[in-house]
Amino acid sequence: MTVNTLLPGTVPVVEMSIEPATPADVPDVLRLRGDAEEWLALRNIDQWRPGWLSFSKVSEQIDDGQWYVARDGDAVRGAFRLLWSDEPVWRADNAFAAYVHGLVTDRRCAGAGLGARILAWVAEHGREAGATRVRLDCVAHNRQLRRYYAGLGFREVGRRRFDGGWVHVLLEKSTDLGC
Repeated sequence: MTVNTLLPGTVPVVEMSIEPATPADVPDVLRLRGDAEEWLALRNIDQWRPGWLSFSKVSEQIDDGQWYVARDGDAVRGAFRLLWSDEPVWRADNAFAAYVHGLVTDRRCAGAGLGARILAWVAEHGREAGATRVRLDCVAHNRQLRRYYAGLGFREVGRRRFDGGWVHVLLEKSTDLGC
């Protein structure tokens, strides 16, 4: 997307680099997540409730090598977890794949294509690691997010009901360059 087609007020992401998150990135991850939680709540989308993700949990996951950040210069503009298996969500169909969780982008970059760029990087990184699929999930009632993922080539391959009644849609796409 060119600067001329960005939404009004959008901050363009010029030189994005993706790298493993460090302990110094915890505040930025939590800031992005908090902004997303607030944005979702204002739209009555019950997906990420404020405070679900704690400093200690993010720190622990960073120490385990799960979090990555997308930087534009020194600014963290996106964050996500990348796993190579995900039995808690995918259960028996827990094949080796690039599993994305908690993908969040800076709300000031909305419309700049940052989420798509991150997911393209995940596909490439997954392919290099030998994964044939990128997998993610989202709450079934977030139709806007489901349409977004479908537009990026993800297809629904299942559903999973969690404790508390949450229903998640399981989505995947090939890491092949032509898909």
